[in-house]
Amino acid sequence: MGINFALGTSGKGWTLCLIGEDQSNKLAELTQGLRGEFSTTGDGKEILSGFAYWSVGSAIAWDHACKDNFYFVMKESIKFFNSQWQQIHANNIKDKKYHYVSLGVGTGEKDQHILSILLNTNPDLIYFPIDMSSEMLRFGVQKATERLQLKNDVITIQIDFSIERNIVHLRELFDQIPNDNPVLFSLLGNTLANFQQDRELLQLLSKLMRPKDRLLIEVATTEDLNEEAAQTAAKEYAKTRLFKEFVTSALFQNTDLNIDLNSILFQGSIETNKAILIKVLYPNSTGKKIDVMLPDRSVMNFEPQDTIRLLLTRKYTSDGIKKSISDSNLIIVDRLHTPFEPRSQSRFGIDLILLAPESSGVTPGISGTPLVTVWTPKR
Repeated sequence: MGINFALGTSGKGWTLCLIGEDQSNKLAELTQGLRGEFSTTGDGKEILSGFAYWSVGSAIAWDHACKDNFYFVMKESIKFFNSQWQQIHANNIKDKKYHYVSLGVGTGEKDQHILSILLNTNPDLIYFPIDMSSEMLRFGVQKATERLQLKNDVITIQIDFSIERNIVHLRELFDQIPNDNPVLFSLLGNTLANFQQDRELLQLLSKLMRPKDRLLIEVATTEDLNEEAAQTAAKEYAKTRLFKEFVTSALFQNTDLNIDLNSILFQGSIETNKAILIKVLYPNSTGKKIDVMLPDRSVMNFEPQDTIRLLLTRKYTSDGIKKSISDSNLIIVDRLHTPFEPRSQSRFGIDLILLAPESSGVTPGISGTPLVTVWTPKR
């Protein structure tokens, strides 16, 4: 497979995209998830992580949710990301020349911050935004590249990076980059936490990386792992109407279900020694069976008290994310922890973590102990 890295994508309004998957198969996968067994706890019918952003409507709803002041995790993440990234860069990257692969481009703001600094030392950088949603790619790439002068192409790739065979294809593609510069990968916005098999995803991503490559991840964190903290975390997500519109957007776009935003459930629980787990559920609280039309025009019997899991997310403990990283053949190079304020209301925060493969030969942190810096934002 040959790739021409001089395709020229500077035309206004154009997005060049490599489609890595059969979209009819993805539609079948979405439909199959909605045909799950009866469950009152969101463990039957489900919308898997990538499908929450898959349509035009869902991409727009996500963009709106990210701008909502009541969506606290994302608001804090976006607000302080650039300063955190600059510190990580100064500590560990500096004058090294990297290409950049964004795994889940999101709204594009964070990619723009990363690119603007990497381009200073590597004007020949190639930018690979990757997402399962072609619509998210179009939104995100336009924001990420505005006002930037990229000499080389933006190679936009629509593919599900949580599937092993797709990881193999991506690695084959990256092996054809014209020079031997390392790659900085990123998985930002607490995206890791949205995957049921989050540890397995990290293990997969480690297979993308060569010894000199690095992976930048961002995760929501908690200092407490108890029932009170779990319920506080659930309530945090329940406060925002725009977030509710986002999590139901895939259901709205792909079924004929009449959605009541007031019926959405946010359930917090504890993953032992790891994280607070938050499930976002849509229950049938009408007291009667509902016939729901699915994308293939088959009918799903939505029984009373049955649920559809709309989203899954987490807030990791420090030791919980550390173990997931070590189990994935990765090591922590640098880690910035930003606590949320006011701390009297919760002990939550955001960690920005730079990872390297175990094969890199890098010594993690100081005297073998991963470096954790409590970063205090200037407000």
